[in-house]
Amino acid sequence: MSIPNKVEIIEPKTIWIGSEKAPVRLVMYGDYESEACAKAQEAIDLLLEKYPDQIRFQYRHFPLTKVHQFAHKAAEAAVAAVQEGRFWEMHHLLFNNRKRLGSISLKEYAREAGVKDKNLIPKLVDSLYGWTVRADLLEGVDKGVREVPAVFINDTLYEGKITPTALVKHLQDHLPAKKKRA
Repeated sequence: MSIPNKVEIIEPKTIWIGSEKAPVRLVMYGDYESEACAKAQEAIDLLLEKYPDQIRFQYRHFPLTKVHQFAHKAAEAAVAAVQEGRFWEMHHLLFNNRKRLGSISLKEYAREAGVKDKNLIPKLVDSLYGWTVRADLLEGVDKGVREVPAVFINDTLYEGKITPTALVKHLQDHLPAKKKRA
C-alpha cells in the first residue's frame, strides 16, 4: 500500500510586493470578477508606483461565489501561478479580463503570465487549490470582511473610499514626509 504524495502548496498569504521595510502594509481581500476590486487594485498600483519603498502590498482571495460564478476558479488559477512565481502577472491579467474567466480563458492567461504547468486545467477541475482559496476567505471572515474590496492598512480595516487620493490622505501619518526642495 503506497501513501499518496502530499502536494506542498505555496499560499498567497506569503506573497508580497514592495519593500520589506515599508512602514505601511496594505492587504486587500478581493474577487477577480468585481469591478470595485479592479478599481481598488488600480488605486493601489498607483500608490505602489508612487511610494515603492513606503508601501508593501498583499492580495488575498475573497470570491463572492453567490454573485460571481467564475471568481473562485479564477482565484484558484492565481494560486496555481503562485506555485511558479507568476502571481502578480496572473493577478493583473485576471483583473484586466474579469468579464472572461472561464477555464479556457484561465489557461490562456496562465500561459500569458508565464505559467508552464501543462496540468493546470485538470488541477482546476480537481480543485487542487480550492482549499487554499477557502483559507483566505475564512481568514477574511474572521477579520470581519463581509464585502469586497476590503483593505487593511497595518492590520486595521480601512473604512473610506478606495481611491489613490483618499488612500494617500489616510496614509499621511504613516508615509515619510516628502523633502522640500531648497
